[in-house]
Amino acid sequence: MSARWIETLRERWAAARGGDGAASRPGGHGARYASSPLLTAKTPIWRSRLAVAMLGLTFSVLIGRAMYVQVIDKEFFQSQGESRYQRTFELQASRGRITDRNGEVLAASVPAPSVWMIPKDFQATEAQVAELSRLIDITPADLAAKVRDGGSFVWLRRLVDDATAQKIKALGVKGVYLQREYRREYPEGEAVAHVVGFTNLEEKGQEGVELAFQKELQGRNGSRSVVRDRLGRVVEDVGDIVEPEDGQDIALSVDSKVQFVAYQRLRDAVLENNAKAGSAVVLDAQTGEVLALVNYPSYRPNDRSSRTGENLRNRALTDTFEPGSTMKPLVIAQALQTGRVKPETVIQTAPGSITITGSTIRDSHPHGQLTVEQVIQKSSNVGTVKMAMQMQPREMWELFRSVGLGQKPEMHFPGLASGRLRPYKTWRPIEQATMSYGYGLSASLFQLAHAYTVFARDGQLVPVTLQKQSAPVEGVQVFRPEVARSVRKMLGMVTAEGGTAPKAQAVGYSVGGKTGTAHKQEGKGYAGNKYRAWFVGLAPLHSPRIVVAVMVDEPSNGRYFGGDVAAPVFSQVVQQTLRVMGVPPDLEVKPQIVARAQAAKAVEESF
Repeated sequence: MSARWIETLRERWAAARGGDGAASRPGGHGARYASSPLLTAKTPIWRSRLAVAMLGLTFSVLIGRAMYVQVIDKEFFQSQGESRYQRTFELQASRGRITDRNGEVLAASVPAPSVWMIPKDFQATEAQVAELSRLIDITPADLAAKVRDGGSFVWLRRLVDDATAQKIKALGVKGVYLQREYRREYPEGEAVAHVVGFTNLEEKGQEGVELAFQKELQGRNGSRSVVRDRLGRVVEDVGDIVEPEDGQDIALSVDSKVQFVAYQRLRDAVLENNAKAGSAVVLDAQTGEVLALVNYPSYRPNDRSSRTGENLRNRALTDTFEPGSTMKPLVIAQALQTGRVKPETVIQTAPGSITITGSTIRDSHPHGQLTVEQVIQKSSNVGTVKMAMQMQPREMWELFRSVGLGQKPEMHFPGLASGRLRPYKTWRPIEQATMSYGYGLSASLFQLAHAYTVFARDGQLVPVTLQKQSAPVEGVQVFRPEVARSVRKMLGMVTAEGGTAPKAQAVGYSVGGKTGTAHKQEGKGYAGNKYRAWFVGLAPLHSPRIVVAVMVDEPSNGRYFGGDVAAPVFSQVVQQTLRVMGVPPDLEVKPQIVARAQAAKAVEESF
């Protein structure tokens, strides 16, 4: 049956080759392909319909997906694409410079490269990983952890030096890039640290002028959006570039030369007297400008390791203490102002003590009869108390408030202390007595310097500022001019032989001031062997240009009186500051006379 079927198939095949009109090979039979039973077999209709349906369904899915991606959830997919190929770079504005009154740069921003990475693109050999880790100062394990964390942007190290940046670039590690930022530089270092302050890595002010004038200094950053290829290279810009606006420059009243001199002399005094710390303030008596404000110990603004709590403290502004005998000239000025006494009025201070409501106040030595001028020269507690107790508590309280005590100085700077001055209604008689010579209230060194401008400006309290001024300013009249001049004469007697501070004398310039020495508070009482010593004065005496205040904390080298510890710093700062300012000497220059006066034994002040 099979053989028969095969034979029939052959016959039909031969007939088809010979009868379809097609060309036949020589010696052979023609063939009709359309007559082939394989080709003429009918295909079931459902197959073609299934194929068309499947094709239509495929196109429908594709069209639906395209609609979803391009219309329905367009924003999501666009953002995902942009995150892979588009990046917006922040164009950092250059922070404004901080300069001194003469244009010398105290703080400026300089370009510095930073290293960043796209973790998913990171590819490196073992040797490259080791070298890159060394250059950015992290371990290979830490670098591997940053890569594993993923993401599209990771900082590796901020603000590297140019040499390190070039070495990183030469490594050619895929996925690692450099970006230009700015690093803050402080050319004057430790000397101006407490004035200028510092910024963080993002150049945001953290202390000092950098913080106080953050808004003015920071400027406004710009931006640039770009499309990158798969190798991270910029292909084109997207949209407009927003240019950065650089910050404003700030010109301070500080004179960098005066600042450096004051810092050096203060540092030497702290080290020489084995003291804990020290501060100094120099004010221009005519304009109220701060010419110098220094503290020791200090810190290097660029060195994070030196920014410890003790070094960061701006003691001249933030630390308050009982001002001691520096209060006496204010009390005596008020007694002169009200006509209670005259400079030549005699006050009996014998037997060297006075008792107020059961408490005894003493002088360091009995002086007997003293004129009002001599009360200041010898720093007599008894003489001062006798004048103070003629006043009502409210009168003394208003006096202290009128020169800025018990309130923050009106100056644009962070951390200003207000000190402590209790309401007069709570004062007991003994408290009023002790406040007259500086116990029972507190003030900062800056507040004391500010208060003494009333003597330098003929009775006016001058507003203070850290920004450069071009002309003298008007102050608030506290005392009559003749009263201020009388007290200035008394302050000059303090620095002469027979006073408590002959070591304050300066070569070529007349000076005057008042010493202060006080036991440090410790718990609810006073430490028996811990002192603060200070001196506040002005020069030249007859037409003052500057007020200088110096404080040394815990001198422990055998001397602790203000006339021995702080007055020599005042002398050195005055001489060099007035020369820098171009103030001509008002005394015949006789260094040997000044040296002899400075070597004389100071009168031991009462405190």
